[in-house]
Amino acid sequence: MPTRREFLSTTALTTTATMLNFMESFAQPLFADQTPGFSTIIMATNWGFDGNFEAFAAKAKAAGYDGVEVWLPGDDKSRAEFLSAVQKHNLKYAFLCGGGDADPTKHFAQFQEGFKVALAMKPLYFNCHSGRDYFDFNTNKKFIDWSYQESKGSGIPIYHETHRGRILYSAPTTKSFIDATPELKLTLDISHWCAVHESLLSDQPENIAAALNRTEHIHARIGHPEGPQVNDPRAPEWEGAVKAHFAWWDKIVERKRVEGKPIAFLTEFGPVDYMPALPYTRQPVANQWEINVYMKDVLKKRYA
Repeated sequence: MPTRREFLSTTALTTTATMLNFMESFAQPLFADQTPGFSTIIMATNWGFDGNFEAFAAKAKAAGYDGVEVWLPGDDKSRAEFLSAVQKHNLKYAFLCGGGDADPTKHFAQFQEGFKVALAMKPLYFNCHSGRDYFDFNTNKKFIDWSYQESKGSGIPIYHETHRGRILYSAPTTKSFIDATPELKLTLDISHWCAVHESLLSDQPENIAAALNRTEHIHARIGHPEGPQVNDPRAPEWEGAVKAHFAWWDKIVERKRVEGKPIAFLTEFGPVDYMPALPYTRQPVANQWEINVYMKDVLKKRYA
């Protein structure tokens, strides 16, 4: 009969081995050959980073990221500091931008202003946090239609993100906009839909297939039926959710390989309150930066 200490030691070793075997399967190359024109571009987020743009850019570069994706800085001084930092560290860059007002007219004006500033800064791509889930269909469609009309001739890809609270907050709503808007291209953050639909979406194959076919950019966070972010994707209890997300991402990457075009990922595990925290102390239960870097490494290995 093993002692309590021996039992705990054996259990810990078994759990560690299970965790490593589980995640190592996703860090193996998915494709046997290289395709001309195809590549993966992995971007870092400054969400939760406690420091200025220079410190963030230096840390992202040291960690092996190809570039950064941040919310559009709010004034000329901040934008100049941002550009100086990414250029110094030879990083690609992209912007998120969207309105926040509850009034649709004011919201649209905010969106338009930020959109035009972002386009002028020539990012790798532009990710739109557009509209609101409670605006009506035609009001929300105006955001999408205007963005593609405004960007014609810019050469900058424009994507609209699948995000709670925004236009594309659910899978069936997104399918409606896909059917009505041939130009619509998505940033897929499917972790949100896991929470919205309280499932891993196996009951919506048509809606999910339509979204995967319109996806040009991926936010690589793992959601689950009760929330948009697991505490740590390396934990064995999340194997089912991790497998579901990689299955979706694999289909998008395979399409981009066939097209011979690159695909950008953003590793976007967030800080508290996206990251679960211990009660009273608000201490995060896992290290956000470490998880994002780990996901970057897995993505690079899998889709090399």
